[in-house]
Amino acid sequence: MKYIFSIRVYYFYKLNYLNNFNLHFEKMINNNIIKRNLFTRFLDKVEIIGNKLPHPAMLFLLLAVFVVILSMIAYYVDYTAVHPVSNETVHPKNLLSGDGIRWIYTNIVKNFVSFPPLGLVLAVMIGLGVAEGSGLFTVMIRALVLSAPKRLITASLVFAGILSHLASEAGYVILIPLGAMVFHALGRHPMAGLAAAFAGVSGGFGANFMIGSIDPILAGLSTSAAQIIVPDLVINPAVNYYFMFISAILIVIAGTFITEKIVEPRLGKYKGHTQRLEIEKLKPYEKKGLKWAAISVVGVLILLAVTVVPENGIFRNPKDQSVLHSPFFDGIIIGILIIFLVPGLVYGIIVKTIKNDKDLVKHITHSMSGLASYIVLVFFAAQFVYFFNYSNLGIIVAVKGAVGLKSIGLTGIPLIVAFVFLSAFINMFMGSASAKWAIMAPVFIPMFMLLGYHPALTQAAFRIGDSVTNLITPMMSYFALIVTYAQKYNDKYGIGTIISTMLPYTILFSIIWILILIIWMLLGLPIGPDGPLYFDNPHK
Repeated sequence: MKYIFSIRVYYFYKLNYLNNFNLHFEKMINNNIIKRNLFTRFLDKVEIIGNKLPHPAMLFLLLAVFVVILSMIAYYVDYTAVHPVSNETVHPKNLLSGDGIRWIYTNIVKNFVSFPPLGLVLAVMIGLGVAEGSGLFTVMIRALVLSAPKRLITASLVFAGILSHLASEAGYVILIPLGAMVFHALGRHPMAGLAAAFAGVSGGFGANFMIGSIDPILAGLSTSAAQIIVPDLVINPAVNYYFMFISAILIVIAGTFITEKIVEPRLGKYKGHTQRLEIEKLKPYEKKGLKWAAISVVGVLILLAVTVVPENGIFRNPKDQSVLHSPFFDGIIIGILIIFLVPGLVYGIIVKTIKNDKDLVKHITHSMSGLASYIVLVFFAAQFVYFFNYSNLGIIVAVKGAVGLKSIGLTGIPLIVAFVFLSAFINMFMGSASAKWAIMAPVFIPMFMLLGYHPALTQAAFRIGDSVTNLITPMMSYFALIVTYAQKYNDKYGIGTIISTMLPYTILFSIIWILILIIWMLLGLPIGPDGPLYFDNPHK
């Protein structure tokens, strides 16, 4: 008996010792007594350096001034390039010349109000404001947290981000802040949720489970370029579908792994002061409101479907009755506004958070007030982007990079991989995928066809490069909005925070995606329907 008692005392002492050791070890980690690994420390340095940069608004102002000076230098040294489409020499425009100064003076306001993300964000915030102010978002998050398996939350966010490409830019405006809110509600770091959603929306831009609105645009540009060699060759919008589908699966897996094993451990426990949503069971009136909100969403979706599903649908293209190039997709942001406005209004009326028109306007106004810093940021970001475009520096840099790769003389897999890296590099300077492809396709598609590679492969390689650096380039149109979302949880977060948080996705997505492409080429698999790897010119 005494022996058994001694064993119990021993193990009780040992258990307490281990518990105390674990607590002490955790305290040491929190106090940074134990050194973090090399990669984590590198990301910390990136964040510190990045956040020491001026306020994002001032940084864009400085970049705009830099472009003005650079345009003058480029003009006087005659830094030119030959446009691959028109074959005309592109000259830089001097923003410090008489014409340039007049252009700046007369276009500052136009640059601001015509900057695409501004109008889209302000419009959709009307619907989001009602949905959030009525309490619909809060109860939806609570319902999600209470019902969804916790281990699938991260994967679900990345998956939803990839699917959001079907709804144009909706993922940037809606899903990314929602990801932060969900993680915060679960007691996880909100920046990890933001990162997971951002990885799916932007990093997975070249992957999808369905054909999106960008596919016919890229295919049309590829067709024009391919017809330089073969006049009757047509590239269909689904030409990358097989590769996109497999890529989407692997991006979901990789995005989940990076979030949970690299990003979230580095961020640690959230210590900000933003109020966390309380996860309590839904009350009967909340369930009723949620039920009728869901019914109203179904009703809105049916009404929208009636406008495009029938062959004579009012929102189809009146010329050829197509859907992809139609008023429906041109005005998709209004459809999204309605999808949030109607259920938010229905929910608010049922749970009594919207009793009259004053309550409705109050919720919209409150949501708009939170965008003050974003609006200031956009003013300066728009000047930088439009100065850069007007000066022709963006086109010249892109063309010079393309011609440089062409002169290297690589072949085979190294050539395609080099093209991926070039696309990623150019993406740091030009945000629009269609604008980049309009410049690059006429150079590389004919060249690669002559080397024996089908346009489907060239286009797929471009999409990889265009996707992986979306996460770290301030030239991406919505980068300023992502910074604004992050600052909701900590006003000290800046460009450095976003870049250091998203850099692991850029690095690992690049490695994984290039390996997939290499394996695909080694196996000789088609990229998509009517999209073989190799091209045999029937007219040679």
